[in-house]
Amino acid sequence: MSRPLYRGASGIGGKPAAAEEAYYDPKESGENGIGGCGRAARRRRLAAAAVKIGVLVLAAAALVGSVAWAGTLYAGRGAAARAAAAAAHRGYRRLQEQLVTDLLDIGELAGGGVRAKEAEVCPPEYENYVPCYYNVTDAVDVSDLGGGVVISYERQCTRDGRVTCLVAPPRSYRIPVRWPSGKGFIWKDNVRISGQEFSSGSLFKRMMVEEDQISFPSDAHMSDGVEDYAHQIAEMIGLRNEFNFNEAGVSCCLFDGIFLVEVDRLLRPDGYFVWTSNLNTHRALRDKENQKKWTKIRDFAEGLCWEMLSQQDETIVWKKTNKRDCYTSRKSGPELCAKSHDPESPYYQPLNPCIAGTRSQRWIPIEHRTTWPSQARQNSTELDIHGVHSEVFAEDTANWDSMVRNYWSLLSPLIFSDHPKRPGDEDPQPPFNMLRNVLDMNAHFGGFNAALLKAGKSVWVMNVVPTNAPNYLPLVFDRGFIGVQHDWCEAFPTYPRTYDMVHADGLLSLEKNKKHRCSTLDIFLEVGRILRPEGWVIIRDTAPLIEAARSVVTQLRWDARILDLDIASDEKLLVCQKSFIRK
Repeated sequence: MSRPLYRGASGIGGKPAAAEEAYYDPKESGENGIGGCGRAARRRRLAAAAVKIGVLVLAAAALVGSVAWAGTLYAGRGAAARAAAAAAHRGYRRLQEQLVTDLLDIGELAGGGVRAKEAEVCPPEYENYVPCYYNVTDAVDVSDLGGGVVISYERQCTRDGRVTCLVAPPRSYRIPVRWPSGKGFIWKDNVRISGQEFSSGSLFKRMMVEEDQISFPSDAHMSDGVEDYAHQIAEMIGLRNEFNFNEAGVSCCLFDGIFLVEVDRLLRPDGYFVWTSNLNTHRALRDKENQKKWTKIRDFAEGLCWEMLSQQDETIVWKKTNKRDCYTSRKSGPELCAKSHDPESPYYQPLNPCIAGTRSQRWIPIEHRTTWPSQARQNSTELDIHGVHSEVFAEDTANWDSMVRNYWSLLSPLIFSDHPKRPGDEDPQPPFNMLRNVLDMNAHFGGFNAALLKAGKSVWVMNVVPTNAPNYLPLVFDRGFIGVQHDWCEAFPTYPRTYDMVHADGLLSLEKNKKHRCSTLDIFLEVGRILRPEGWVIIRDTAPLIEAARSVVTQLRWDARILDLDIASDEKLLVCQKSFIRK
């Protein structure tokens, strides 16, 4: 375990322990019932008001003084004098911020403030709670889709779906194994799999269930393994092997016209759609009804300008056209969307029965795109599509390259060391596999993801573009990354304990500018749900917002530390570690 992080303690100087423990003393209420209590309460209110007025006067005086002082400094002549004045002003401003924060703390304590109550632990039924998805039917006959019975879920995500308590792990939960060993086996008690699922055919064949773990072997004799399936698909679309999938996009889904239209929206020109179903077998096609269904699907795909490349056993592969004139020359199929329809902004939009055709500026065949990993860098022509200037993009890239180096330098003694750093010791070298699943809550261009990969970190990043921020999700995709749009005032539809690290740059400022649509506690409770025990949170924002966030995370029982980034910066870093809550 790394050196302890003290809850609510700043790296510069947090509240004294005695101050944090200041509670209301019932003895002050008086000894003679209601009358004494009322007089004491009035005295406390008057004292609190006096202190608050004093705080405001001192804060105002400090701010006015800084303006006059800065004006005096800038009156000097010469670039050197102005630069020195600017540096001095930034240092003085930092002292002001600390002064105001301390004064507000004193005012709260003098006014009889009570330490914020820690959030309660959720009931056991929330251990595996996934918000936003509700079981709408337990047994749906999907014979039209190739036979079988499935469980269907409907997405209904609202702000009411957020948890307002701390989601604790199962009683026997264990910290996941570090990557890459973790891809080979998991702790059995960490997942919720029923005995029936364990004994089911396809799932059981791909697992080895032992006393306390589940292994996923990749033996060559497993003819139905994922590697064989991927190799088969690669051969069907003309690739040498499954390792060349970077040259193409592959998807697998459902069979209804509206769903195929949505797949078409997601696919790039020259992209591939792979369908595996029992309906495709020669035995199934002996039935006349199945023949009608297959004919309908084939004709619909042709109307989407998809070319059927190959069929082997139960698997069929289609390829989306790269020919612009196909959409005007086709004889059937969905209509082209109206010009007012925006295919790039699907968030919370109903499925549309029309196709966009070639109107999007991103309608560029895969063969004409930059290949991975060079595509992560994006040239000026590619950036123009997204309205991003190459100079802005280059500055963002350089900033994140620097920040990732600083993060690792600052966090290595905290995250990656088994023991506290001793004076004179060199910073320990972080193991590359300590963190695997990373969530970036405000991804912007995806620069944090790119910098991590450039630095050789073996991580997988989910890039989230907030709905109240500029929509650069198409740029994130075009860089070869994965991502989603999300409203952080709503629950994030994923399994609990998914991520090893959650990162947010400027998210608090973004929410503040939107008039605090929800509280910081609401957001952090959801972050706590999707973060694994002993996982890490890195928040980068302005100093006042970081100080405010520090007081919130104490309610979640997280260990927290505030770190300074740069003397020339008005931003600070809040580093938190989620505690392992035991019931």
